[in-house]
Amino acid sequence: MIKFLLIFFLFLVNSFALEISLSGAKENFQNYSTLHIKEKNKFLCQKQTDDFDKTIGIVCAFSTKPTKKIQKIQNDFFEIKTEIKKETFFLIIKPFKNIKLIPVIYNLTQDDTTYNANVKLSKHWMVIGYDKELPHIKKQKYNHNTINFPFTLDKTMIPFVGGLDIKGNPVYIKEVQDVKEFIKVKKLYKKQKYNQCLEKIDNILDKYPDTLFKAEFSHYKILASNKLEMYDEIIDLSKIFLREYSSNDNIAEVLSLTAKAHYKLAQSTSANYFFDRLINEHSDSVYAKWGLIYMGDMQSESGSLTQAVKYYKKALKETQNIDVATTAAFKLATYYINFGDKLKAAEYIKKIVKVKPSYFIKEYELAKETMYQFAEVQEYNSAAAIAMSLINNIEKDHDDVEKLLRDKGVWLSKTDAKTDALKALNEYLEKFEYGAYEDEVVIAKDSLFFETNDDNLSVKITQFNELIDIYGDDTIGEKAIYEKAKLLEKNKMFRDVLNFEDELLSIDDTKYQNVQDIIYNSAVGFMKQSLQNQKCNDVLAISDKYNVILSDEWDDGIYHCAMKGADYVLAKRTASKNIKSNNLDFKKKWLYRYIKIDFATGNYSDVVDASKELIALIQDEENSKYLDVHRYMFDTYQRLEQDDNMLSAIVKLQKVFGIVYNDIERYIAVMGVGSSKKDNTIIIKYAKYVMEIQEKSNSYAQSPYVEFTLYGAYIDIKDFNKALDVIESLNSVELKTKDKARQQYLLGSVYTKLWRDSDAIKAYDEVIKLDPASAWAELARSAKSMSQ
Repeated sequence: MIKFLLIFFLFLVNSFALEISLSGAKENFQNYSTLHIKEKNKFLCQKQTDDFDKTIGIVCAFSTKPTKKIQKIQNDFFEIKTEIKKETFFLIIKPFKNIKLIPVIYNLTQDDTTYNANVKLSKHWMVIGYDKELPHIKKQKYNHNTINFPFTLDKTMIPFVGGLDIKGNPVYIKEVQDVKEFIKVKKLYKKQKYNQCLEKIDNILDKYPDTLFKAEFSHYKILASNKLEMYDEIIDLSKIFLREYSSNDNIAEVLSLTAKAHYKLAQSTSANYFFDRLINEHSDSVYAKWGLIYMGDMQSESGSLTQAVKYYKKALKETQNIDVATTAAFKLATYYINFGDKLKAAEYIKKIVKVKPSYFIKEYELAKETMYQFAEVQEYNSAAAIAMSLINNIEKDHDDVEKLLRDKGVWLSKTDAKTDALKALNEYLEKFEYGAYEDEVVIAKDSLFFETNDDNLSVKITQFNELIDIYGDDTIGEKAIYEKAKLLEKNKMFRDVLNFEDELLSIDDTKYQNVQDIIYNSAVGFMKQSLQNQKCNDVLAISDKYNVILSDEWDDGIYHCAMKGADYVLAKRTASKNIKSNNLDFKKKWLYRYIKIDFATGNYSDVVDASKELIALIQDEENSKYLDVHRYMFDTYQRLEQDDNMLSAIVKLQKVFGIVYNDIERYIAVMGVGSSKKDNTIIIKYAKYVMEIQEKSNSYAQSPYVEFTLYGAYIDIKDFNKALDVIESLNSVELKTKDKARQQYLLGSVYTKLWRDSDAIKAYDEVIKLDPASAWAELARSAKSMSQ
């Protein structure tokens, strides 16, 4: 079992202590999720079922309610919402897939005796969300006529053996002296004394050849060798580790370093092999993301910079690890600055500064080089951000501190960040009273603020900023904050108002009573601007943070942004209010959107109902914009595994669209229905459609599956001549060797059924020639011997 996510929520409100823990894992290649709900007092949880006894929801009720609103919680398996009705607090769990409710009434670490208990109240409930099969728990129908005997498990009732070593001998603490040695190894590695670490490990293994920590010592040898760039040594060590400790928790890291070692030694084929293993076998591991970084480095060093960028972006997109993310972001930043895209490079620098500014110390010289590159192209914010990060993370007496502080202040003085510039320049003058750059710093500082009678917007804002900087929390500073906010709102600079929100909220609200109105009006204005400019991330952020409600004329934009940002709750809320419209054109448009939302979120019963309603509305429109609803209907039935409805839906699809390439996958799905029903008529009908489409489009993506399946159907009904035509049609299609061998064998087989033994023998010979070691070749040899 592989754990991949763990989130805890804890709410302590007076006597109400509700703990919700949500975790995800993988068992037998299937993802699942567990939700634990705990409270110090017993509470009720009940499942809600449909007509088929399938759980469609769970409701938990609490007599005490929290004083603060609990945000909605959601993952791939269920959505958790809260409601308060008549002083009762409800937790509502809606499944996206399958769900199981279980009361946890025993603590197996404390209770020796358990029995089957059907309780309605418990202090602890567990909910399991899964796809197809319930993990770890065997489904067995309970027989109420049986006696419910308790089960007792007590180690004192049977012989008990303590810990054993690898050879099965009892482990005594006094004999495990290698524990202290292992701790010393870890300390040496942490102190970056890698040569001493390797030497220490070798001595320990000589002294304790049967140590229980052999795998850990091997792991640390690989880690230390990597730090010392001893790539040949890594490859030798990893061969042993991967062979002898294949189930070790560190296997993913070893694979990543092995792949890296191979590429560092210019052994690209071997490197690719280990990268493939790492990505395919340990896709959820952080080291798989490091593998993407190393793959990008390999491509970069070979000159394939475009491919390298793809790997870095993939690593950044997929990882949750800060170290991986910052490494990928820095590599992308250096790439874009080297190729003249300073804005793109700046985006990645901002990510690093925001998440882990100390990263720049790790690449100190390269970071400085990149910093000056930003300054050369006048991207001063990014240059200053790197300088600031370096200053904050090096020793105070470092030789570069003076120059970095001067660079930061001067660069910021060339941006709009005048306040930060003034602070940096003042800091330089305080720390380096007679510094080498004193004159330059004084000139930069004096240029920050100047007297002017110019009444334009930028000058006014600068004046307000200066007042705020100088007077801070004083009443003059507060008024400057307020007047600046009004000026920004008046000039529709709504984003700037919202960025200024914390300062605005800090002023005296009894004196400036419409502060909240300024903020909300700016949120409304900025949301409209974002909709007009299609800045969907901003739209969703504003909608969520400020609960902005716009008039109906903005619903189209809100819907598109919600769908683009996967905010299906907002999208559905927007669609839901519009599907009740009396305007038929309006209603059809929003019904179609409603269907798309429910299909995306797996609410298939709603998809079916809404689709039927929309189909009824457009049934007389031959060129309706919403004919695609028929495809949603079919795809929904397919996901619900409703074979008969799939067959009805595909007939309607053909009537509406004809036989078109867009539906080829659907015809393949219907062939699957025919196979499951063992209905050769269905298989033959839709396989012929697929072959017709492929021939017209000169694209054979479904071959040879469709031909093999159709061939089998004709064989079943003993129409050997048509089976021959189908299997011969693959002669003109480029096939893999394995598929070609199978095709030739089937060709020989049908020749035999048609009493064309000489042709059959030729086909069997071709099978043996194509793939002599395959199972098809064995079958061909057997069939050939029977034909002679």
